[in-house]
Amino acid sequence: MQPTTQLAVQLYTLREFTKTPADIAKTLRRVKQLGYNAVQCSALGPIEPGELKKMLDDHGLICCATHVGLDRLRDHPDAVIEDHKLWNCQYTAIGGFFPKVEDFNRNTWTRFIAEFNTIASRFRGSGLAIGYHNHSHEFARVGSAETNAWQMLMEGLSSDVWIEVDTYWVQHGGGDPSFWIDRCAGKIPCIHLKDIGIKPDRTHYMMEVGQGNLNWPRILESSKRAGVKWYIVEQDTCYRDPFDSLQTSLEFLHSMGLQ
Repeated sequence: MQPTTQLAVQLYTLREFTKTPADIAKTLRRVKQLGYNAVQCSALGPIEPGELKKMLDDHGLICCATHVGLDRLRDHPDAVIEDHKLWNCQYTAIGGFFPKVEDFNRNTWTRFIAEFNTIASRFRGSGLAIGYHNHSHEFARVGSAETNAWQMLMEGLSSDVWIEVDTYWVQHGGGDPSFWIDRCAGKIPCIHLKDIGIKPDRTHYMMEVGQGNLNWPRILESSKRAGVKWYIVEQDTCYRDPFDSLQTSLEFLHSMGLQ
């Protein structure tokens, strides 16, 4: 199936509605009714790969990407490849690496980068690319070093690894989403779109795309220039019905010319 869309829903947004196969089927139907034609499969309850494939096909949805745990990528690569071939999906990523605060140092990140490069190399030639999704902790300084974990990742991850930039979390960490999208040009097939708002007490919160303070014209220009194929809407925390939040984000992105 050739993609006729650039927009997708990260199903983690709807994790409270995807706990059983029946829930998943109902949720996929509602996602399609909203006007999305693709999903990133993540945070689903137990379901057989073949059953998920049938549901996606029944509702006319593309599985553009997934999230898979580091342990599964390391221990069961053949099964991961088989599943993604079944779903006709070319991209998967881990949701991030989260060392304990007391272990947040250069050695920990160096070991992780080496391990992840090794894991990703095992998928070379399989038709499935392995990626890394950021949060904001990667922008924390690594001990007293004049660098942060994100810079270590950018410098140390091999060409086998693609980068799933998350616009909210980059900004949350004090980074510039557009700058890092540009820096990831050629290795950012999928991007996570979510907006950031600020409360009077100076705490940040997640907002629908276009409803917060991010510079979307600039972000989308950088994304196009960087070669993004899939613009994936995600909102980890919604403050109203998450389906309504996804609808708001979709309408904004349509107004910006994305289909």
